[in-house]
Amino acid sequence: MITSTQIRAARAMLGIDQKALADLAGLSLPTIQRMEASDGQVRGVVDSLVKVVQALEGSGIELIGEGATSAGGGRGVRLRSKSSPPQT
Repeated sequence: MITSTQIRAARAMLGIDQKALADLAGLSLPTIQRMEASDGQVRGVVDSLVKVVQALEGSGIELIGEGATSAGGGRGVRLRSKSSPPQT
């Protein structure tokens, strides 16, 4: 679904803090903090995860799944797998 790293990266791209994301998603600050403290995929109440995804997407973030291509075709940021060599 969504990883803690994606949430932190999305916030950084939007220039917002955890409190602002909590407000956008209609969630509490501790909920966002727990999500971001997760290791890997965020686990939790599905309704809360959906609210975060909708808040990020509504703010202009496109979440790209593992191995997926960007639907928008614009610039983006993706973590390269550790086994993949850098592109030159």
